[in-house]
Amino acid sequence: MSAAPAQVTMTLPDGKALTFARGVTGGEIAAAIGPGLAKAALIIMVDGQEYDLFRPIEQGAQIRIITRKDPEALELIRHDAAHLLAMAVQDLYPGTQVTIGPAIEDGFYYDFARDTPFTPEDLPKIEARMQEIVKEARPTRREVWPRDKAVAHFQAMGEKYKAELIASIPSNEDVSLYWHGDWHDLCRGPHFRTTTEIGDAFKLTKISGAYWRGDAKNAQLQRIYGTAWRDKKELDAYLTRIEEAEKRDHRKIGKEMDLFHTQEVATGQIFWHANGYTLYRALENYIRRQLVRADYIEVKTPQLLDRKLWEASGHWENYREHMFLAEVEDENRTLVVKPMNCPAHVQIFNEGLKSYRELPIRMAEFGSCHRYEPSGSLHGIMRVRGFVQDDAHIFCTHDQITPETTSFCKLLLACYKDLGFDEVQVKLSTRPENRIGSDAVWDQAEKALAEATSGAGLDYTLNPGEGAFYGPKLEFVLRDSIGRDWQCGTLQVDFNTAERLGASYVAQDGARHPPVMLHRAIVGSLERFIGVLIEHYAGKFPLWLAPVQVAVATVVADADTYAGEVVTALKAVGLRVTLDTENQTVNYKVRQHSLAKTPNLLVLGRREAENRSVTLRKLGVEKQESLALEAAISILTAEAVPPDLR
Repeated sequence: MSAAPAQVTMTLPDGKALTFARGVTGGEIAAAIGPGLAKAALIIMVDGQEYDLFRPIEQGAQIRIITRKDPEALELIRHDAAHLLAMAVQDLYPGTQVTIGPAIEDGFYYDFARDTPFTPEDLPKIEARMQEIVKEARPTRREVWPRDKAVAHFQAMGEKYKAELIASIPSNEDVSLYWHGDWHDLCRGPHFRTTTEIGDAFKLTKISGAYWRGDAKNAQLQRIYGTAWRDKKELDAYLTRIEEAEKRDHRKIGKEMDLFHTQEVATGQIFWHANGYTLYRALENYIRRQLVRADYIEVKTPQLLDRKLWEASGHWENYREHMFLAEVEDENRTLVVKPMNCPAHVQIFNEGLKSYRELPIRMAEFGSCHRYEPSGSLHGIMRVRGFVQDDAHIFCTHDQITPETTSFCKLLLACYKDLGFDEVQVKLSTRPENRIGSDAVWDQAEKALAEATSGAGLDYTLNPGEGAFYGPKLEFVLRDSIGRDWQCGTLQVDFNTAERLGASYVAQDGARHPPVMLHRAIVGSLERFIGVLIEHYAGKFPLWLAPVQVAVATVVADADTYAGEVVTALKAVGLRVTLDTENQTVNYKVRQHSLAKTPNLLVLGRREAENRSVTLRKLGVEKQESLALEAAISILTAEAVPPDLR
């Protein structure tokens, strides 16, 4: 057997090759390239794998050195910050056990086992200790141990959760441990050379409960969340965004505007008040108009469907834990409260023989669906158990996938623009582990969807393993006014469901073929999308969406009769109006209607009643304007026209 080469060649992203002694570290490579890079380097990518800068590299490779400027930096900083949090907690609260602490979007968390609950007052103390550990510049080192040695080690330390976690790893696998000074933890890495490199741009944000391994049957743990960024400027921008998000919380604004409420008698379901349901119908009617223009047929299907249908479709096997069931004793059968509409739409397609000449059939439904969500995950109207989808299924031939995808993408982007969203990202989600259909069918579906998306002129990023169990999907992610991303619309290519449920059409060759199903939604859940709209606009909706478009307020009782005439005239042209004749000051009324986010306030006094005029105050505008009643009605009517009808 030949000896391993004494030297190895490292190839940089620009193609330049450098030769080093075998066992060279990323830190030494960075230093050889230049002192600036040596100082800025965080980790090194070795043939796509993340290595610590102090880890020896034993073979030639394609390499890339990651600095704080690179997109990967944030996750690395947050990963180290999670360890930093655990170090500080165990320094301050001896006897606390560590469990799991990953980097997450915008930050990190760590779950701890401790008898005494953490309180919000503990967070500043923990954060201060974290800052001290950063300044201590604790050096990092990595060791690889046999699994059983690591289990015994953590058991001896009293870290039973960590020992259990390691014991779940196959016995023939080694594990990596990381030391930051004397403190150490099981971790896949990589980590920075010292704690100083984490920086000081972090903040602990909240405490919550969590279950060991996410299972409610297991012990309850305490989770501390934090956020971490490249520098203080990024941290401050994030904290400002969070503060703004709290002001825009749809639950708070929903109460101020009297839109909806939730309560335990219907957990995860919405009680829509008159104002909220007006907003709901404005959105629903807008989407319905788009469907009519795009040649969809609208249908309505039952809420309760026999379990046998869900078994045939594959949902029972792959989605059972999310279903609500109704047992019918006298018939000895189980009904499912539908969690989605697709199997029911196939039943309509199956009524009567279909020809290729009739395809595509675009079948839409504002379908009421119910899905079990754990109570801890419910959140206002954003995460619920009962919701309505702007759902549709396009039954088409293989040749029609691309044109139908292109048409849908154009429709969706136009709708988002009308609703106030200009920035939209597209993700292509591929086959999950739990799925139906052969790999050959999935290959075909993924290829068809990728080609159709490119054909629509859209760039996309891959989202591996996140497709539906019956087919790959496009996810449309829109960005709101404060920079948050929301995944709303979807398009899924399904070569499985229609065939499983016996659907077919007579093709040009005279034979029967199963149709392709394109599952698609623009806003997705109307409830969730309305929550997004509330927070996007901070309740200050464009006039066509506003639940109450005009408030007519009197400042003297002498104007009450005229106010009634104004309300009648406004309602006659289709405006949504409320009348306020309470015996309160004008400043009080302005404040109240501003809090309710009413876009227009018409103030009426004796002069306005005598002149048949109004004083118009717009939400958020200091200046007021005196107008003839007819002129005000003309202006408001034009402004209230939905964008698709202008």
